Amino acid sequence: MGNRVTREDFEWVYTEQPHTQRRREILAKYPEIKTLMAPDPHLKWIVSGMVFIQFLACYLVKDLSWKWIFFWAYAFGGCVNHSLTLAIHDISHNVAFGNKQAKWNRWFAVFANLPVGIPYSASFKKYHIDHHRYLGGDRLDVDIPTDFEGWFFSTPLRKLLWLFLQPLFYSLRPLYVNPKAITQMEIFNALVQFSVDLIIYYLWGLKPIIYLIAGTILCMGLHPISGHFIAEHYMFLKGYETYSYYGPLNWLTFNVGYHMEHHDFPSIPGCRLPMVKKIAAEYYDNLPHHQSWIRVLWDFVFDDAIGPYSRVKRLCKLAEES
Repeated sequence: MGNRVTREDFEWVYTEQPHTQRRREILAKYPEIKTLMAPDPHLKWIVSGMVFIQFLACYLVKDLSWKWIFFWAYAFGGCVNHSLTLAIHDISHNVAFGNKQAKWNRWFAVFANLPVGIPYSASFKKYHIDHHRYLGGDRLDVDIPTDFEGWFFSTPLRKLLWLFLQPLFYSLRPLYVNPKAITQMEIFNALVQFSVDLIIYYLWGLKPIIYLIAGTILCMGLHPISGHFIAEHYMFLKGYETYSYYGPLNWLTFNVGYHMEHHDFPSIPGCRLPMVKKIAAEYYDNLPHHQSWIRVLWDFVFDDAIGPYSRVKRLCKLAEES
């Protein structure tokens, strides 16, 4: 995707994130896009179906051998769970029930969290707001790897290990980079999650619990769907810090591949982001984008010029809380 240079530090910039200005321009030219900023009426039903499919799978795997537990966790259950985490991503923007029913979105995210096996949704919401408000912000956007990650995971073998350990880094990095007080919703999330885990264990034993948690860890690590973690904001071309992907895996991931469009309009549900691209085509068609998440992972591992340091960073002032 162009000329690259070996990186020994992040790409520091001193400009405002590009999404703010592009949002203003697009809305001024195409005010009808505001009509897309409404809840997705189908999301709650799709997510509920996925949750119950995983509960059924828990019953079906309870007597399988361990090798088949891990096989189905990677090949099926983890794909569903990863998709649910991306549904939680959409729900964190209040697109399930709308901004006027913010609490319903929080509670529904806890429900969507159940097959993931570990409490996740409330903490994700708390930090994801900063990812949009302070994109690339030093010590504010916890999506940015640490200096240690950038320095150490710099060879193909180490980068492969880093991809495998992504769930660990994503869960621990916020505690180091930008620690925040535990909220009541996080406590509620944990109590509900562990209660359901105990019920599943009481009904069907340990194997369904391992199936759920192993699937989550494996499919958020080294897995084709996990290519979106790298594709979204790693700088494959100098000067571009967000990229979209328009391939078929969007069908499994609530259109998270439309990431340029999502950062421009985070309140628009994933199901309507293709309409944003269609309406404002001249703003998106000529921007660099990815064709394959598998290719993204391949390039990340084997291209010496790409690694955890391949991110844009900026200094951001804390916004006043409303």
